[in-house]
Amino acid sequence: MSAAGAGRPTSWRHPYLDAPGGVAALAHRGFSLDGLENSMAAFAAAVDLGFRYVETDAHATSDGVAVALHDPSLDRTTDAEGLVADLPWSAVRAARIGGVEPVPLLEDVLGTWPDVRVNIDVKSSAGVPAVAWAIDRTNAWDRVCVASFSARRRRATVRLLERPVATSTGQDEVVAFLGAVRVGAPTAVVRQILSGVDALQVPESAGPVTVVDARTVAAAHRAGKQVHVWTVNDPADMHRLLDLGVDGIVTDRADLLRDVLVARGSWSA
Repeated sequence: MSAAGAGRPTSWRHPYLDAPGGVAALAHRGFSLDGLENSMAAFAAAVDLGFRYVETDAHATSDGVAVALHDPSLDRTTDAEGLVADLPWSAVRAARIGGVEPVPLLEDVLGTWPDVRVNIDVKSSAGVPAVAWAIDRTNAWDRVCVASFSARRRRATVRLLERPVATSTGQDEVVAFLGAVRVGAPTAVVRQILSGVDALQVPESAGPVTVVDARTVAAAHRAGKQVHVWTVNDPADMHRLLDLGVDGIVTDRADLLRDVLVARGSWSA
């Protein structure tokens, strides 16, 4: 084990965090080399590779149906146009990702593979009730992590749930965490900043600011929190981050991450 990973706790508070092989390998929007992100075909491809974690995004239609889609509109990824929040499910379901794949219900992503853990980025406040309903309806609490750039949006989602789920940091919490680590704040202070979450899900850097290094990984572990890094597509970067002791990697290249983890003896399909 690397020096950075030496302080990693041996167990975690929520079942979502107990990754097979010790590393949470998250297929970002599923796995597709053909631009079919966030489609059932992409999620199925990741599962077929042996992945037990997938990452997705969620919006709600005008009639309150949660869908797995990154953008607020259909324009970029589908053959249709318009804001999801302005359209009923009957219109969104007719759109085709890449011209071929339907936009999936979040409920279907959660329910189709009952042993797969799903990281859900709640993209809008309007989507909060619909996302919570989909999680409750599928009894998916033990295998869901609710994420959002907005901590307020994440908290609102969690408050509506019948049972606890895993959670990850919003932007403000990450900024506060980095500030505390850089000034050498005590672990108790860092733990308080991260008290509402189970993991930091962050990029390695944000512009000129380094987010993930040996110091921040060690500080998160001392506070009892995991570190998941997005979106990492180069095998050399995957190895380097794993050597630092990160607990999870989010990637568009599920095939390459699997190869890396197999080579390191950390792959458990």
